[in-house]
Amino acid sequence: MTKGNPLTEFFATPGYGPWLRENLHYSQALRIGDRVEISGQGGWDDDINFPADLEDEIVRAFDNVERTLATAGAGWPDVVSVNSYHVPTAPDTIGDDHTRVMVEQFRKRMGDRAPIWTQIGVPALGVPGMRVEIRVTAVIESA
Repeated sequence: MTKGNPLTEFFATPGYGPWLRENLHYSQALRIGDRVEISGQGGWDDDINFPADLEDEIVRAFDNVERTLATAGAGWPDVVSVNSYHVPTAPDTIGDDHTRVMVEQFRKRMGDRAPIWTQIGVPALGVPGMRVEIRVTAVIESA
């Protein structure tokens, strides 16, 4: 965690976050009051390696979002907005294989809560071999 403004805290996800902070000079999460913003999370492991299977990569990206939210005191039940970026697997759409797994994970992790979601197809992402990246905003509801 690093601080600047007393109301602002930046966080690095345990595992891969310190390496990304040191080598690429960015934080994984930002908390301002009850609002948490995270940088895009890929389906990487702590060494920034990706599984061969697309479904496994998407599930791991969801796991990494969860890990990153937790560093700032939030979780999937707090998520209000999702932007997902996908390297398409179909010529005229992102591909049902991406969308199916995304929807399954939303239902598994948030139940009936349905955030706003923008799904974007892109030609490439920040790491070679990366096929999905998920960025969320969370609002931590007061107890």
